[in-house]
Amino acid sequence: MAMTAVARETVFALRRQIAKIEGTLPERLQAPAGALVDAGAAADVSGADFPGADLTIVRRGPAAALPDAFLPVGAGRLDAALSGGLPKAALSEIHGQETRDAGAVAGFALSLTSLILKQAQGLPVLWVGTSEIFHEAGFPYARGLHAAFGIEPGQLVFSETSKLTDALWVAEEAARMTALAAVILEIRGNPQRLDLTATRRLHARALAAGRPVLLLRQAAAPEPTAAPVRLIVASAPAAPRATVAGPLAGSIGRPAFTITIGKSRTALPGQFTLEWNPDERVFDERRGDERAGEERRAENPVAVVSLSRGRKDPAAAAGAVLAFPAAGASGSPTTRDQPSRQQRATHLGPRRAG
Repeated sequence: MAMTAVARETVFALRRQIAKIEGTLPERLQAPAGALVDAGAAADVSGADFPGADLTIVRRGPAAALPDAFLPVGAGRLDAALSGGLPKAALSEIHGQETRDAGAVAGFALSLTSLILKQAQGLPVLWVGTSEIFHEAGFPYARGLHAAFGIEPGQLVFSETSKLTDALWVAEEAARMTALAAVILEIRGNPQRLDLTATRRLHARALAAGRPVLLLRQAAAPEPTAAPVRLIVASAPAAPRATVAGPLAGSIGRPAFTITIGKSRTALPGQFTLEWNPDERVFDERRGDERAGEERRAENPVAVVSLSRGRKDPAAAAGAVLAFPAAGASGSPTTRDQPSRQQRATHLGPRRAG
């Protein structure tokens, strides 16, 4: 039975709304009369049931993005894997698998905020979170915002709520405001209220306002959401500080992050190590970490622990070397092994409590 015109337009309207929420625009093609249509190549074919009629084909898929639709991270391979970078008008997830990764997740989010503020100068960024997450992970240090990220303390506004429902409401209302450069929502774990419907609402608000919304997930497991991109962030070992004469041994260089693509529109997996340059405020990709570590260990052949006194070689087995000199023939310590009065008085003195 042929579909009526009213029903067909209703289906098209619903699909346009779903495509807008998911970030994909429907492309409508008009097939010529008498053309054969492959049902597997089209998502839906509407029209008459007899051959020779005009068929309207709705093809679902990624639409052609504008050149400025993405925020380039700055690392070539990561941007290529993300098809240009993070989408500006969308919801993006930044995950920390463990609580100890909270600092790395916040640092990576602040780095992205620095990149966003370069294009939206003068606009503030709203950071929304519950009291639980702020008490657990803390707040960013105000003085370090300008030194490390070029963010003025007045450009970062915090909103602390007692309940998750209030945090979601604040984030949704803020995401529709064009007076904000971006909205950051930080949540701990996998709460039941942060379901697919809640993330679809955040993603739809970001699309309508044309502003990015970053969803920070602390100690959370991946779950279905409406965000087109999910990045798993962890801290990476810092490389030695680079000088004119070469790497400075024993020093700590730039902050480093290990970025793993958990979800993207291109479905390309990958893991990258990025360093944040606080001077130029850009990301630099680090390659060959394991090879560089092996070369540094080969250049420094000195043993970590020196050999025992009076021995040419280390002990053959654990427990063969005692922590105090051996006893005399009678089984009791010798006279020269007894501590002096000064040492004895120090030993018997009061210890520090705690």
